[in-house]
Amino acid sequence: MYTYNKFGSRASTATSGTQSTKKTSPSSPTATTTKSSKLTSSEKVKKDAAKAVLQPIDYNNHYIHSGEYATKFIRNVVNPLDGYPKLNKLHELKKQQVAKHATKAFGVRCPTDKIVPTLNTWIQKHNLKFDVIMIGALVDNQFILPVLNSLPIYKLCSKPGFLFIWSTTQKIQQLTKLLNSDNFNKRFRRSEELIFLPINDKSPYYPHVANTAKEKSLFEKQQWHCWMCITGTVRRSTDNDLIHCNIDTDLQIESPSITSKHGRNACPVQIYQVAENFSNSNRRLHIIPSRLGPETHVKLRPGWVILGPDVLVNNFDPEAYNDELHDKSVIKYKQNITGASTSLSAQFLVPQTNEIEELRPKSPIISAK
Repeated sequence: MYTYNKFGSRASTATSGTQSTKKTSPSSPTATTTKSSKLTSSEKVKKDAAKAVLQPIDYNNHYIHSGEYATKFIRNVVNPLDGYPKLNKLHELKKQQVAKHATKAFGVRCPTDKIVPTLNTWIQKHNLKFDVIMIGALVDNQFILPVLNSLPIYKLCSKPGFLFIWSTTQKIQQLTKLLNSDNFNKRFRRSEELIFLPINDKSPYYPHVANTAKEKSLFEKQQWHCWMCITGTVRRSTDNDLIHCNIDTDLQIESPSITSKHGRNACPVQIYQVAENFSNSNRRLHIIPSRLGPETHVKLRPGWVILGPDVLVNNFDPEAYNDELHDKSVIKYKQNITGASTSLSAQFLVPQTNEIEELRPKSPIISAK
C-alpha cells in the first residue's frame, strides 16, 4: 500500500499483522500485550506513519506508462506564489510600481531587412539607448544570423545593460556561436538561463517544430531557453537602484489561466515580468527578427518598444518616447571615465519604495576583515 505526503513523495507502509507486530519482552509479556491493545486507531495510524519509508516517484517512468506529463502534478502552476505571502505582496508592489512609471506601449512595424537600418537611424539621429533588450520570440525561425550579426547591439545597449535572447534546445550551439561573434564578444557575458516550460503538447507554446525528427523519440524536448547576458559592471549587493535579484525563479511554467486570456503571445507575460522585476531600468526594447505566423500574436506592452514585421500598431516616435521617459522615470547621471575624457550618461530608473526594499530578498553583505 502506498500513501503520498504533502511534497508528492511516495511512502510505503507495512500494514499486515505479521510486519507490524512487535516482539514482546520475555520478562513482561502481559504488560506489553495490554499496552498495545489500548492503542487507539489514530495512534496506530501515527505509529505506522512514523515507520513509513519515503520513496521518490519516477515521473519519467510514469510518463512512459500513462502519457501524463510531470507538470500535471505541480500544484502551484496557476499561482506559483501560493503559500508565500511576503513574496506575493512583493510581486504586487513591484507590478504596481512598474505600471505607475511605465511609458505607453510603443510598436514599430518593420520588415526584417529594414531592422538594422532602423536601429542605426535611432542611434545616429536620436541618440537612443536601451537598458533592457530582448531578442527573439517563441518561434523556431528567429535565428536569422545575418541580421543578428549586423545588429548595432553594442551601440544600442547602455552600460550597464541587460540582454535577453531566445533559443530552442536545437539552437543552443548557434546561440553560443552568436554570442562569441565579433558583434557580441567581450561586450556581453552570459549570466543566467531562464527556462519556459509549456504544460503539455496541447499548449500553444509547445515547440512542435523542435520535435519533427524523422524517427520520433519517446521523450520530446519541450522547453524554451532565454539567456540573460550583462554588459558593464553590476553588483547585486550594492547596485540595488539598478537590479533586484532573487524575486523570480529561473524556471517559468506556463499558466493555463494566462494563456487562455492572452492566447499565444510572441513572448509569455511571465518572461516580461521577470525582466521588469529584475532590472529597475525603464528603457526596454524587444526585437522580433522575423514573421511569427498567423497563430502567434504580438501584443504591445506598456514600458516596452516592440519592433518586428508582425507588429500591428505602428505608433513609435523617438521624440515622444524621450518625453515619456523624462516624465515617468527618475533620472540619475553616471560619470564615465574613458582615458583622459570624462562624460555623463543618464540612467532612467523606476523608483522603489521603502516597503519594496524591506520585502525583497537581499544578498548578504560580507564585512571586511
